[in-house]
Amino acid sequence: MRTSYFYSLVFAFLTSASIAAVAAPETAFSAVSGPSVEEVDRKAEVRRVDLNSADAATLQRELAGVGEAKAKAIVAYRESNGTFASVDELLEVKGIGKAILERNREKLDVN
Repeated sequence: MRTSYFYSLVFAFLTSASIAAVAAPETAFSAVSGPSVEEVDRKAEVRRVDLNSADAATLQRELAGVGEAKAKAIVAYRESNGTFASVDELLEVKGIGKAILERNREKLDVN
């Protein structure tokens, strides 16, 4: 008698669980999507900044870690010493260190 009572309780539990699962509202699963190919291509395009022709506003806007004062220092260095021969010459500008140069190396160009 005890086992039949136990089995009827298990049956009732499983039946109510299956009815609840069937009656539950459907949730729409949205696929997790990463960036599209076009977005990746745009990110891959690195906007190059020419150290010999860019103004202070462009340098400030495009380079990470370069504010107004450092951008003006770059322009002042260029005006007093002539054009940059290489990107590494940027280290001679006061306030520009190795960390800022390495962070922006792929964006910099000298023409």
